[in-house]
Amino acid sequence: MSISHRVVIVGGGAAGIATAASLLKRRPGLDIAIIEPSDSHAYQPGWTMVGGGVFDVKTTLRSEASVMPKGVKWIKAAAKSFEPDNNLVTLEDGQTVTYDALVVAPGIRLAWEKIAGVEEALGKNGVTSNYRYDLASYTWQLVQGLKKGRAIFGQPPMPIKCAGAPQKAMYLSCDHWRRAGVLGDIEVEFRNAGGVLFGVKDYVPALQSYVDKYGINTHFNQNLIAVDGPGQKATFKTEEGEETVSFDMLHVVPPQVAPQFLADSPLAAESGFTDVDQHTLQHVRYSNVFGLGDAGSMPNAKTMAAARKQAPVVAVNLLQQLDGKSPKAGYDGYGSCPLTVERGKIVLAEFAYGGKLAPSFPEWLIDGTKPQRLSWILKADALPWIYWNGMLKGREWLAGPGGLIAQ
Repeated sequence: MSISHRVVIVGGGAAGIATAASLLKRRPGLDIAIIEPSDSHAYQPGWTMVGGGVFDVKTTLRSEASVMPKGVKWIKAAAKSFEPDNNLVTLEDGQTVTYDALVVAPGIRLAWEKIAGVEEALGKNGVTSNYRYDLASYTWQLVQGLKKGRAIFGQPPMPIKCAGAPQKAMYLSCDHWRRAGVLGDIEVEFRNAGGVLFGVKDYVPALQSYVDKYGINTHFNQNLIAVDGPGQKATFKTEEGEETVSFDMLHVVPPQVAPQFLADSPLAAESGFTDVDQHTLQHVRYSNVFGLGDAGSMPNAKTMAAARKQAPVVAVNLLQQLDGKSPKAGYDGYGSCPLTVERGKIVLAEFAYGGKLAPSFPEWLIDGTKPQRLSWILKADALPWIYWNGMLKGREWLAGPGGLIAQ
């Protein structure tokens, strides 16, 4: 059985829903279908706050039906393969869907299997991760219960979604331990597969000051490769070989890769992600295909804030394509990472391609390179509301399509 829609969007996460809403805002009544198998939709940036005891995890989840834009056809199934030469998507149940234009936004896959033993260890023996809805609350449980010992926070090689999330978990944990008077009895380690604390140098001094304040031991070029949950031991690949260390709490961030059905398709770049122009977000070989969100090949930080800026660009350029015209909107690589350095203060990292600073607010209001209370209020109070009521509804506050290029 085959069905056909003018526009087909693969993925009903932040990027896919926002794109559909932005398209309908510009062209009401446009025939759009979203392929998404999940019943639920998560505000994933909230999981850091859950792990720090700030949010209740239930507030981060809503039904997929409740965020589906009115008038969009929801195809509740998983995509299996792409045939862009025939404008065709095949679903897991064998059904096919044809399109005039395709948007690829299936997100990124958490590759837990790349860390030996971790899947069996998660959720017990002190092993947790804010990258899973069902584990973020366990993170907070561990933080509250730990009075002494070793707490390790890992970070795998890039790309990962929200590159600051591993540190956010660590800083909020340390802040709680400091307030509880036990930080001096806990050995905190940050073991990062990368070579620097943060990829945009302007934000490093503020972050380093918190590393020093909390007495965190930093280890670079170290990647978690195995976990022994019952034995509470973690093995890291280092420049010298391998090192196995004991822990009382281990916060794991899994390696992340493109979904396999995308990586195996003609739409994939060598990286496995959707091969698109980094500015127009149009596929480099198939002009009626666009990609955004965590599954895109663009060299930007994979954050919800990036998808918020990308969705209007895809909407404008896809409509141009349907009308037989060239793309006219451009994405500048914007990403945002509100780094929760302590409860009540955030270093609001905002940057574009090349690490260029891209602040949304004047410096007198918010200086993103310094920890500020107003940035915390933005993340804790404003951004969840903007997500549910703005981004997913096609309201493009501070996110309109920019970077116009010649037609």
